[in-house]
Amino acid sequence: MKRAASAMWNGDLKTGKGTISTDSGVLSNTQYSFSTRFEDGVGTNPEELIAAAHAGCFSMALSAQLGEAGLVAQSIQTKATVTLEKSGGGFAITAVHLDLTAKIPGASQQAFETAADNAKAGCPVSKVLNATITLDKKLQG
Repeated sequence: MKRAASAMWNGDLKTGKGTISTDSGVLSNTQYSFSTRFEDGVGTNPEELIAAAHAGCFSMALSAQLGEAGLVAQSIQTKATVTLEKSGGGFAITAVHLDLTAKIPGASQQAFETAADNAKAGCPVSKVLNATITLDKKLQG
């Protein structure tokens, strides 16, 4: 299985602009620029897209882990926060923090924490990132 996306950039780093598109069409010439990445401009940026991918991947991985334990989540809400820091002569994604709130009927705290930790380690996006990944988890009653 392969998934693809493309980017087009025009101009220099600070004043140039670009677009990002996905083969699925969910993103179609979506604008990004220096200001959307390093300031507060309107549009997306690569780190935001990595955060979205990680939150989605982790949530699905948790659902799979719960299924293996005979549990089904009523809801899984994950926020991923990507940290981009100046590193040496450039920038690096140094950390991703996952903030999870889940409602899982019949789940013990231990079963929830085990499933969440396994999902964090096993999610394909977690595996590809060369960053520290942390997780806060809250099981709602």
